[in-house]
Amino acid sequence: MHPIHVLWATPRSTSTAFEWMMRTRGDMACFHEPFGEAWYQGDDARAPRLTADSPRKPGLTFASVLEKLRRAAEIRPVFSKDMPQFTDHMWNKKFLANFRHSFLIRDPAKVLASLNRSWTKSGNTTGFARHEIGFDEQRKLFDILSDIDGAPPPLIDSDDLLEDPYQVVAAYCTAIGIPFVPEALSWQPGDRGEVLWYDSDDSIWHETLKNSDGLKPQRRKTADISELPMRLQDLYRSFLPHYQHLHRHRLKVPAAQTAT
Repeated sequence: MHPIHVLWATPRSTSTAFEWMMRTRGDMACFHEPFGEAWYQGDDARAPRLTADSPRKPGLTFASVLEKLRRAAEIRPVFSKDMPQFTDHMWNKKFLANFRHSFLIRDPAKVLASLNRSWTKSGNTTGFARHEIGFDEQRKLFDILSDIDGAPPPLIDSDDLLEDPYQVVAAYCTAIGIPFVPEALSWQPGDRGEVLWYDSDDSIWHETLKNSDGLKPQRRKTADISELPMRLQDLYRSFLPHYQHLHRHRLKVPAAQTAT
């Protein structure tokens, strides 16, 4: 069986753009948050804001997702972008051994600011639950895997990625043992239906990706946490130590090192 590479991210962390780059390579079967689909819409869904009217997909379970990934890996290498909170109830050595793990992190101030903007645009008044953001689970999973393997899994930071996509993606590919394909850093703008199992269109959550033409160098930006609602400021202070812990283990390239 070919390897199943899983990138564990949080929401609004450039993870879907990174996934699109992996899709653009053309040499892997790629999946967009398949465990997240089960977490929100499966027969055994576990998302914290579920209601009686929440969408369901009969026959979709966490077990069926794992089987789908394993079947795909019988044919070719697999890349899946997912979030750790979707699988935290399954974290044992047998389950985790199915995958080659890597992580994408982002400053929680930027994650929370982006989530707040997106929820405001969508007209949602209930917001999101802490467990949907995943900083707690991301650190827990990283530490579990580090203990199991005796070394930390590959980890990249969104700011480093956006500042120097070429170098960071090259370092990531080396770390997970796949060829670096520079051409995959560019693509044509257009529909992104492959990443929209939970929405009818990408006007809110993936508008930037829809209009983008690749991973291009960007100057680092800041997010003013004081402009966010107090609840999100409290979450930021709680999440920050997890991010700082993970940040120390990020893959470093010369351009990213000189910028921090």
